[in-house]
Amino acid sequence: MSAVIPVKDDAGNLAECLRALSAQTRAPDEVIVVDNRSSDDSARVAAVTGARIVRCDEPGIPAASAAGYDAATGDIILRLDADCRPSPDWVEHMVRAFEAAPDIGAVTGGSRFVDGPPWLRAPLAAVYLLAYSAATAPALGHLPLFGSNMGLRRAVWLDVRSSVHRSDPEVHDDLDLSFHVGARHTIRYRRGLRMGMSMRPFGDAGAFGRRMVRGLRTVVMHWPHDFPPWRWARLLADRVARVRAGVNPRDTPAVG
Repeated sequence: MSAVIPVKDDAGNLAECLRALSAQTRAPDEVIVVDNRSSDDSARVAAVTGARIVRCDEPGIPAASAAGYDAATGDIILRLDADCRPSPDWVEHMVRAFEAAPDIGAVTGGSRFVDGPPWLRAPLAAVYLLAYSAATAPALGHLPLFGSNMGLRRAVWLDVRSSVHRSDPEVHDDLDLSFHVGARHTIRYRRGLRMGMSMRPFGDAGAFGRRMVRGLRTVVMHWPHDFPPWRWARLLADRVARVRAGVNPRDTPAVG
């Protein structure tokens, strides 16, 4: 199990995230911190905890995330962000999820907010993830990956790594990865993958707006090849072909 954390100028949050990873009931076999040209102490914080540091000079989350996946040596690659706080059994639940279903290519989970007004944390997290899924699932034809709480098999990454848009900093990297993974492998949502995260994106209207624009841009840049009706038809045809060939239908991307 390799845990990948891209970071840029977020040393304080990174220290808390790494502390939470060190307290796991099942520790990851390696922790990779991808330093995306930080000007603060992020690299030093990572080094103190014994994390493996990968330098990525190409700007943007897509490049940093891909660099971490490339560097990972584990059979399973886990992804979270520097401002995430995984529950103590997060890695253990990921292990169980992949062991229980050898046919799945990637697993994703939900989130909870760890800061902001206490009364707003649970409902806002639910609305945030529901809106993300509702907005992206029709374009994908299946569930999206949530980059703050996800895992994928290394073999799946090696299968899609040449297709992802890693050099464009304005790409929504989780959504882009969802397009490529979901076209050929199964993505499943797993209950119990509890991930705490910061509410800070909602405190900056400009940053939140940029996320929305990046999401829309990522969807459109996959057209016309992945225009929804055509993508749905391909996914359905692939599923039918596998069923006729006697392959477990769970081993195909979910449609709808």
